[in-house]
Amino acid sequence: MPQAPDDYRMRYPVDFGDIDPSVRLRVVQLYAADMAKSRGFLWLPPNRNPKTCVFLAHPRVDFSHHYSIPYWVEAGFAAFALNTRYLNNDATMLHENLLLDIAAGIRFLREEEGFERLVMLGNSGGGSLFAYYDAQARTTAGGRVASPPGGGPPDLNRFDLPTADGFILLAAHPGQGAVLMGSLDAAVVDESDPFASDPELDMYDERNGFRTPPEPSRYSSEFIARYRAAQRARVARIDAIARRHIAEAGNARAAMRSDSFKSASAEYRHFMERRATAPRMMVIYRTQANPNYLDLSLDPSERAVGSIISPRPDLANYHVFGLGRIATPDAWLSTWSGLSSYARTELNLPEVTVPTLVVGANADQDIFLSDLRVQYEASGARDKQLAFVEGADHFMRAAGLNAHLGDPRPRLMKLLCDWTRERFAP
Repeated sequence: MPQAPDDYRMRYPVDFGDIDPSVRLRVVQLYAADMAKSRGFLWLPPNRNPKTCVFLAHPRVDFSHHYSIPYWVEAGFAAFALNTRYLNNDATMLHENLLLDIAAGIRFLREEEGFERLVMLGNSGGGSLFAYYDAQARTTAGGRVASPPGGGPPDLNRFDLPTADGFILLAAHPGQGAVLMGSLDAAVVDESDPFASDPELDMYDERNGFRTPPEPSRYSSEFIARYRAAQRARVARIDAIARRHIAEAGNARAAMRSDSFKSASAEYRHFMERRATAPRMMVIYRTQANPNYLDLSLDPSERAVGSIISPRPDLANYHVFGLGRIATPDAWLSTWSGLSSYARTELNLPEVTVPTLVVGANADQDIFLSDLRVQYEASGARDKQLAFVEGADHFMRAAGLNAHLGDPRPRLMKLLCDWTRERFAP
């Protein structure tokens, strides 16, 4: 069996390196109620058919070889990883469509595979996804989200959303939009110009407390207050741009339905047809600018200076790669807007009443200890637990002030497997 490279955790931080070749794997194509296709990877122990399955998913990341899978299988559980219809694509992502993919996965595991107990494992962006799903699934049809924030389908009241039995939030963020709002550069003054900047709001300006990493920066409480307010204001401005683009496309569709459309000039008809069909692609500049990255006195933890993307967020802020850099107006509102998206963990967790475990990494550079405490308090479960893993970064690799404690993954997985086994026997 090919061996993973020695540095695989740096190259592929979400994946496991190797797995016992006797572990069984079944790859299935799933079709949601709207006929969109996703792909599932069902991992099973070599010699037994478990009654409990752990269900992993992320809005866009490939979880088919998630690092937790070998541990689950060794502990006697099945593990099912779903790669959604938006694999490696958040530019057109509607979280409401993702819920239909989750429903297809649960139906497959219940009805075709016969699992008696399902535990949702929401790692990183999977946490807000599963929280949104379960909250909607436990809401009576008629009271669910009838349309994404930008309008249009799907109407979640029209679909069957089967439920699971337990929920693990693992280094889960408060929602993709909430994370982006915390890291959106407040100094941007022109959404069409990545370099147009307000120096009084620039966290990468030394006059405001910036120091070049790895030296930590220090920002005043007054600056942080202005900065956070400006971040929200920028999100609101981008929301308004997105809604304007959506309205323009809606106007074009309305024009096409008018009685006079067929008699209009060919030039006019072609323009309206194209405008109704083609969405504006929005470029969101400078999305690596959270003061917490550099000022370690903010939400103190074991973390080092930097973000999960780069030890130099001051430079990564201008890089082509980043969170939510390109999005359609509908995708921005549904997924990346911290003000408009419905996929907000704190908003949905009160409706999630199944046994819930909230686990954080003490050296996480993007999900902070306060985020995890908020999730625990917001949970509607009677049976709930909060735990932190020392010396671990967002991907549960050794990092931060307690990196000397060694590989956090065995410690993490003992916690997860013990908690699950106590409530849902394999």
